[in-house]
Order: sequence, then C-alpha cells, then structure tokens
Amino acid sequence: MVIDFNTLYNFPSRLDRVFEEMLRSPMGDDRRLAYPPLNLSNDEENIYVRAEVPGVTIEDVELTLTDKTLVIKGERTAPQGKFYRQERPSGVFHRVVNIGVPVDRDKVTAAMKDGVLTVTLPKSEEIKPRTISIDVA
Repeated sequence: MVIDFNTLYNFPSRLDRVFEEMLRSPMGDDRRLAYPPLNLSNDEENIYVRAEVPGVTIEDVELTLTDKTLVIKGERTAPQGKFYRQERPSGVFHRVVNIGVPVDRDKVTAAMKDGVLTVTLPKSEEIKPRTISIDVA
C-alpha cells in the first residue's frame, strides 16, 4: 500500500491563505497598497502632507493644488537586475489628498529630505480664529 503525502505538502501555506482571507479587512487592500504612504497633520497655521518617496528625485515628482485637493504624481524607476524577491513598488504613482479647508495658494511650499516629501499648505486667513473686541457703550 502506497500513501501519497503530496496533497499535504503545501498544507501550511494553504492554511495560512485561509486565515489571511478570513482576517482581510472588508475595506479591501487599497489602503495597504496606496503609494506613496503619507501622513497628514495640521496645526493652527498650516496643513502638512508628508509622503515617503525613497529613491525618487524631486525632478520626478509633480505637485498640483486645486481648490480641494493636492495631487502628488511621479515615477519611481525600477532598478535593473534579476530579483529573487521585489517588495518595493516601482513605476508611476498618483496620490490624491483631500483638503477640507481653504489654503493660501501663494504661500505653499514643498521640500524633500531623506526620502520624505513635505508639503506645507498654509491655511487661509478667512478660516483662522479671530479675537473680536467688545466695545462698551
């Protein structure tokens, strides 16, 4: 009698896939695959968008500001060679950041340091809190 264990050989990886499917977010994988990953923060004066774009030069990035969005476009070139595993994404990327407040478009700045693109969007004067003096009559 011959017992064939070939059907059980990949059993751990098949079991892992079952658990991955069960634990997968109902939102899908779009959030995990979004590139470049970014952080969005603010203070009283500015909104800050910090995007991780290692290996991309400033010449390969294009920023477009509309009334309600900041669009980050660019291309990350793939290194040449034969890979055994390639987990770092390459190619054209496009990221749209929704901005919920008006910004002063003339004062927007962008800088890149250590693979992090920082876009500073100054909030418009019309939405900043103002102190109103009360006159005594």
